This record gives sequence, structure tokens and C-alpha cells, in this order.
Amino acid sequence: MRKALSLVLIILFLVSLFGGLSVVPSAKAVAQEVTYNIGSEPPTMDPAVGVTLQTLNSVEQVFDGLTRNDKQNVPQPAIAKSWTISKDLKTYIFTLRDAYWTNGTPVTAYDFEYAWKRVLNPEFAAEGAYYLYNVYGGLAFNTSIKVGTKYYAQAVDAKGNPLTKKVAGKDVPVPNMAKEIDPNKNVGVKALDAKTLKVYLQTPTPYFLNLTAFGMLMPVCKAVVSTNDKWASDVKTYVSDGPFMLTQWSHNDKMVFVKNPTYWDKDAVKLTKITYLMVTDEATALSMYQSGQLDAAISVPLSELPKLVASGDAQILPYLELSDWIVNTTKKPFNDVRVRKALALATDRKGITSILRDGSRPAMAFIPPGIPDAVPGTDFRTIGGSYFKDNDIVTAKALLAQAGYPNGKGFPAFTILIGPSSISSSIAEAAQQMWKKNLGITCTLRVEEGGVLSDDEKNLNYDIARVVWIADYADPTTFLDLYVTGSLNSRTGWSNKSYDALLAKAKVTVNPKARMAILHAAETIIMTDMPILPIFYGVNPVLLSKHVKNFFDSTLGTLDWKNAYMG
Repeated sequence: MRKALSLVLIILFLVSLFGGLSVVPSAKAVAQEVTYNIGSEPPTMDPAVGVTLQTLNSVEQVFDGLTRNDKQNVPQPAIAKSWTISKDLKTYIFTLRDAYWTNGTPVTAYDFEYAWKRVLNPEFAAEGAYYLYNVYGGLAFNTSIKVGTKYYAQAVDAKGNPLTKKVAGKDVPVPNMAKEIDPNKNVGVKALDAKTLKVYLQTPTPYFLNLTAFGMLMPVCKAVVSTNDKWASDVKTYVSDGPFMLTQWSHNDKMVFVKNPTYWDKDAVKLTKITYLMVTDEATALSMYQSGQLDAAISVPLSELPKLVASGDAQILPYLELSDWIVNTTKKPFNDVRVRKALALATDRKGITSILRDGSRPAMAFIPPGIPDAVPGTDFRTIGGSYFKDNDIVTAKALLAQAGYPNGKGFPAFTILIGPSSISSSIAEAAQQMWKKNLGITCTLRVEEGGVLSDDEKNLNYDIARVVWIADYADPTTFLDLYVTGSLNSRTGWSNKSYDALLAKAKVTVNPKARMAILHAAETIIMTDMPILPIFYGVNPVLLSKHVKNFFDSTLGTLDWKNAYMG
């Protein structure tokens, strides 16, 4: 005690002699909180039904699937710590790690089995159920007919055409009572025990592990979801298994996520809080960014983009995106392929992309660049080339005349259905002027909000509509499968048996070169019939503070905050 006191006295003497000790202050820790403008409210936070960008980019923060894609879109172990694949590439055995739901209960293989069969259940009517059609029996179950408590395949006639009957003026499918489909036996996903999930595929699927990272294939907590249909609409009952957990949801205002203390990889998560704002006006969001109320935003005002890129406040990220017109092929005059081609050829895509000024590229084919072909290092779009010329007015006018509308004479006025964004308006107004000038035809714009617009597209209550499709995985089928007969995402009324047959053949073709040749042939068919009119291949401009580090927004449009931090 005496020695220690003597030492203190010596130090105090030295301090007084030299005027005090100089203390270097420690650097103030940066708050690990980020505020992001997602643009609009997610229609749902249920991963099983979320197909919008807003839902997917919210679900990604609060859920983990069997795998999670890295920055190269390569699936990495997540809830599945390992897996084995059979020689025929059809059977996967996933071994799950110790992971927990936000309510403290373990994530099990039974949760995955329940979640996937929930998506496929025909009563659930999930738009993205087709993501699980590669699973054995997935398509059959999803298209089955429930009678009482059992499910049956739809009856067909001698030619294999589905049978229907009239009920209250509507065509209703007829069940084949001799062909029961038991989801517990006839669907190829099965929990062997709490930590082992077996998946049997209908056909080899090269991109299957990428799919297991997609929102639609995330698990849900069976104990919670099976007893509460409204679980995803209330933060008090919302249970998830990802890096963050949802703690606040003020509708049409904001969502708050905080770091999940039960997450299996919580040590890798640096952010403690993420706030999503729902500011629909891009100019308002930019003002909030400039005043420090935002750290990042989903979009950037086009007029300000060059300046913001130059200052380092915005980045233009690559994207597997196609912006196109879908056409109601069941309605005159759009049921005539010559009319559809005339509209496609009379579009000046370079003119449209010059309006955007964001690096978007004119699209003269369906599948965007950036998707690999069979040979490593090659690109599907480069191999496939272009299918038509941009702004080919001479050919467009000739086709319209052949269809019976020389110089647009007699062509009925029509509408272009678009969403409320300024970008959609700019593109539609440009097309409106081009088609008037080049073809002599007149159209008006019809602006609708997301839910109403989507319903009108599904019900073919439109003439022409602009849609944007973003790849869910880096394979041509992510786009081609959209227009298979019966797809809920087609929304064109178009059907082609040869197209369907080619995509069915591709699913059972293992040889990469042969498979890609089939997919090129399928693209040729859809670009010959043109139920869709490609406009441009998009990019992804984002508003982003220099303080946000390790930001990850993939070419698939998946925003992942797991490894980001503020610096």
C-alpha cells in the first residue's frame, strides 16, 4: 500500500512540474445505424407471397434460407451448413446448423418443409409458386383441385386437354377423382429429422442452390404461421431467422429493423439498426439525403444523376433487368403479330435511353446481357445476338399496312398502362410521340398504383403496359419461364405449344451446350411472336452516402445489409 501511494505522489509531482499530462482522446465510435429510402411500402412481409422489389429487399434483411448469395451471386451456406448432391443431380440432402427464430425456438427442417408446401398449396395462390416447380410433384400439387380435405389432379380429355365445367357462368376445373395428390407423399421435400432436409427434384436444375437463397424459399416458423394467418402483418407476431428483426412498421411511413441477437452469424453483423423510409417522390428523398436524413435511397432523380455520380453521392450498379411493353394479345388489333412487330420496330430505343441518361442499353432481344451461356466466360446475349433493328420505321410502316392500317388509318386509339413513377411517364410519353410520328397512331397514358395495376395486368384489362422484370437467378429460364402457358406472370394472353415444349425439354436436358441451344430456340419463338416488346436493359442507380461501407445490391436486385457498416 505504501509503495503504491508513493508512486501516485511521484506522478502528481511530475504532472504539476510539466503543466499536466497530454491525453489523446479516443475516436468517437460511429453509430452503426443506416436510414434507407425504399420508395414505397412492401405489399407484404410474408416471404411466401412477396414478389415485389420492396418485399424482397425487406424480407432479405430478416430471413435466412438454406443458402445466401455472396457478391458474385454464388450461393454460400446459411441455415444449411452443408449439403450433398446425388450423381443424377436430382437429390439434395441439406444438413442444418444450430439456428433460432426470433422467438427463441430452433429453426428446423420441418419449418422448411412446411414453408415450401405452403407456397405450393393451390389454396394459398402464391404468384411465385412456380419457383418450386423444379421440386418433384411441385407443379402437380400447385395445380391440383381440392375436394373436401384432399387434392386431385385436373381431369383431361383424350387429347390431354384439361377439362372444365360451367359453374355460375365460370369455367371451373374438373377433378380426376382417381388421381389423388397427397402433398405428404407426392411432393419432393421432406424433413428426415429436425436437422436434415431431403429435396428430390423433378429434373436436374443447375441453378437450384441459387433458388434456395431466394425469398420465396425462405423458411417460416411452422408453430407460429400454421396457427395465425395474420402473423406477417403485426410486428408482435412477426417471427424471422435473419440478421435483423422487424421492430416497427408504421404503414406508408417507415419500418425499423434492429440486429437480431438470436442470429446464428450475429458476429458478422455490424449494423445495429436499419430504418426504411417510404418516400415516393425522388426529389423529396434527394433533399432528405442532402440534409442528412437519409444515407441511401432506392432511386435517384434522373435530372440529377450525372451530377450525383460525379460527386460520388450516387452509383450506377449493374442489373439483370429488362424493361419492356407487354401486349394484350387477346384484344384487336394487338392479336395480330404484324401490329406488335410494327410497334416494336417503330420505337427509338436509343432515344429513350438518352432520356434516362443512366447507362441503360437498347434491348433488341429478350434475355439481358450478364447471364452465362454454356461455355464458361461466354454470355447468352452475346451468343444469341439481336432479333431486330432499332427504330426500323420503314419495316414498321410496311407491317402496319399489311395488317390493314396504312399510315395508321383506321387504327383504334389505345392506352398505355404505367405505374406512377416519373421514369415510367417519361418512357411512355416518348413512345406515345414515336408511334404517333412514325406510324400515325394515337394512344393515351393510364397511370395506376401498384396493386390496381397488377390486377389489371393479370385480368388482361389493358392494351399495352410497361413492366420491369429483374432476374431471380442468373439463368435464361428466370425470364423465359415467365411466359410458359399458365404462368401467373405472363399477363399477355399469349400461348405457344412449341415454346412450352422447348422449356419442358430444357428442364430434362443435362448437357449444358444442348440445354442452352434449346433456350436460344425458345427465345427465338417469343421474339418471333412478340407478345412482349423489349425496350431497354436497365441498370441500378442508387443514392449512397460515402459513409456506407460494404454496400451490396446484387445484379439480381437483392439488397443485403448483413455485412454493411457505417464508417
